[in-house]
Amino acid sequence: MARACSYVRMVPLASSLMINALLVMSWHRFREPGLSWSRKAAEDAESAAALHCSGHGRAFLDGLVLDDGEVEGRCECNSCYGGPDCSEFSPNCEVDANQGDPLFLEPFWMMNSDKSAVLLSGWHRMSYYYDDQSYISKRLEKTIRKLHSVVGNAVTEGKYVLFGSGSTQLLNAAIHALSSRPTTVVASVPHYEVFGAQTELFESKKYDFLGQPTPWINNTKDNIIEIVTAPSNPIGELRDPILNSTKGNVKMIHDRAYYWPHYTAIPAPADEDLMLFTVSKLTGHAGSRFGWALVKDEKVYQRMSEYLELNTVGVSRDTQLRMLKILNVATEDKGRRFFEFGQWNLNRRWKALNSILSNSRRFSVQQIPPLFCTYFNKLKEPTPAYAWLKCEEEEGDEEKEVKSCHQVLKEAKIIGREGRIFKSNDQYVRLSLIRSEDDFKMLVDRLRDLVDREVESSPPLAKQRPPYANLVLWYLGTG
Repeated sequence: MARACSYVRMVPLASSLMINALLVMSWHRFREPGLSWSRKAAEDAESAAALHCSGHGRAFLDGLVLDDGEVEGRCECNSCYGGPDCSEFSPNCEVDANQGDPLFLEPFWMMNSDKSAVLLSGWHRMSYYYDDQSYISKRLEKTIRKLHSVVGNAVTEGKYVLFGSGSTQLLNAAIHALSSRPTTVVASVPHYEVFGAQTELFESKKYDFLGQPTPWINNTKDNIIEIVTAPSNPIGELRDPILNSTKGNVKMIHDRAYYWPHYTAIPAPADEDLMLFTVSKLTGHAGSRFGWALVKDEKVYQRMSEYLELNTVGVSRDTQLRMLKILNVATEDKGRRFFEFGQWNLNRRWKALNSILSNSRRFSVQQIPPLFCTYFNKLKEPTPAYAWLKCEEEEGDEEKEVKSCHQVLKEAKIIGREGRIFKSNDQYVRLSLIRSEDDFKMLVDRLRDLVDREVESSPPLAKQRPPYANLVLWYLGTG
């Protein structure tokens, strides 16, 4: 009996020794010089990145077909391009100037592929928590604070940092945190459509989105939240609040998604109580769904934290690792290479667009004055993310049905975002300037054709003189 009991005790002991032996063997194998477990993953990623796609598309590892363990190439093409390698151009397709995908930054990340790549082990961060039992990477938080310090666009001292799945999730977390009783949410027109759409979607008894803030300027009874976007989407202007935040019933949410040197001048660091940021527009990684909030009030921070914990149990740990890598690259050399690339690209696009529209009497875009930028330490020319295009009525339009600006562009095979979506009118359309180079080139080509047709169909200059012009010319002897 004693021998049997001894045998039983030896079985789990033998199993334990075997598991430990395997772990030791694995540890030594992983410590061997060169790649081991990561080699195959790296080879697959390199294979996908190596597919050229004729320069008009990209291949991604999660979009490839695996056939008997081998990777089969498949290109995902830019707008108006198709075929197995994206070499087939469709000249009559519609140009996409609607979406805000910030693909104009893609070339920068391709030039920095070795520094910005991330490879994850199969057992990476399997726990819900980091080692301090939080949902936030302290290294990433430190990097974000460094980023703001380097750029000089926001004060982080004395503020809590919260991570969210893009600023969209953080926006509702902020509205939830500030709505202790029935609340009116407002934002100046034109504004980002999600402000109203998201607030209405949740159908909360605590808050309603009611549009323009001006009717509440003298209101001291109702609880009000004003969303202030600077620079604004779609116009790109540095807006100030309409309401007075010193009143006890007024709270502010400052959307700072575009407050970076490649989109706007940075006159001074923003120092509001609640600010929202997102990598979607900062680095272009919209698909990673990562944003952060800087929050001054501890109670608001706690309420937002509770919302985020119940909503998603924090941001993906894989995403946080990728953002750590990406933001470390973006802050190299105090961010000079990254922000100079972005602002050069947008400035070139803005000038090209204005050059074409300067020949038109029917189409115009918003005027943005140059401002001194503390980051570049000079006067900065406009580099907005979007063109807020206005369509004037054609001569003779009073005799026929007037078309919306969106319809005019659609007939020219340009798809923009309608002004009414931003609570503006049919004279306006938002055109995205931050998509791929292919998209932008086709956009300016179509706009050039549109303006050329306008110029060709315009009456001779003499017929366009104002009533007094002929008299002046007669007096000068040149009429």
